[in-house]
Amino acid sequence: MTHNVFHPSFLMENWPFWLLSAVLIVAAVIDGWKLKVPNWITFPLVIGGWIYSTAYFGWEGLGWSLLGTVVGLALLLPAYAIGGMGAGDVKLLAGVGAWVGSENTLYAFCVSAVVGGAIAIAMVLWKKDGLRHLKGFWMIGREIVEIRDPNILSAIAAERKSTMLLLPYGIPIAIGSIAYFYWAGLLL
Repeated sequence: MTHNVFHPSFLMENWPFWLLSAVLIVAAVIDGWKLKVPNWITFPLVIGGWIYSTAYFGWEGLGWSLLGTVVGLALLLPAYAIGGMGAGDVKLLAGVGAWVGSENTLYAFCVSAVVGGAIAIAMVLWKKDGLRHLKGFWMIGREIVEIRDPNILSAIAAERKSTMLLLPYGIPIAIGSIAYFYWAGLLL
């Protein structure tokens, strides 16, 4: 079945995905520019998702939205805890969860992880320093397995930050989420 994206009923039915996609694009641009997703985007995104879900679906919708928020946080919190990404990225995925629920957030995260991996590989190839980054990747993996203390891992990551290629993860979150929404028929 082909959807007419210009038909008012389709736009009204899918407006949350269009709005969320627009916010994700703004967050990705800012993250790419400043290496930070600001709270003035993430907090209203999360709270707006809770309000939307409650207004349209009642208390059940709020529960669905809260669960999506928790899933968004839980998926990226381990990487944040060891210094692998910023809090804004974690809150951005929590905002996605607040709007689209746990299942859609999980799928959007999976696509975002693939996109993030592809971007990271492209960045390394562009810099032509693959061997150094491959060694660094294995060293970080070994540290995670051996040390296991998030506080120590976070301190090590902070010391290493100035020598690493940094991937503003708001970009893969935006690309992956929007790609998933499109693939799932939620945008077109």
